[in-house]
Amino acid sequence: MTADGAPLIRCVGGIVHDSNGRLLLVRRANPPGEGQWSIPGGRVEPGEDDRTAVIREIREETGLLVTVGELIGNVTRPAVHGVYDIHDYACQVRSGVLRAGDDAAEVRWVTGAILDTLPLSEGLYATLEAWGQLPRT
Repeated sequence: MTADGAPLIRCVGGIVHDSNGRLLLVRRANPPGEGQWSIPGGRVEPGEDDRTAVIREIREETGLLVTVGELIGNVTRPAVHGVYDIHDYACQVRSGVLRAGDDAAEVRWVTGAILDTLPLSEGLYATLEAWGQLPRT
């Protein structure tokens, strides 16, 4: 619960860069953030730990299997019935074929130039910049 009594909704995200320094993004097919680009992720299901949730969410949204690394950072965002408490982890691709799935309308690797042209979820650019996670190309 937050200080004002709103429930915290535990969520995770995966920050994935390829060997060329591009960043993996998904365009959300559903609310919240429908039509906006963000890193892959979502809610932690009952009985899951963060790492298991990150692996599941990235596989569902992108078709890729990842290894989850260190926690990069944490942000909160307003939700209809509470507050999303989002924990974002560095990830490395192990296998899979990139494809949009689950609640992703599109999925792609982006360079910095492409990132600048996309409608991003609120606060994403500033957060990635503060964490040193913008695309390196």
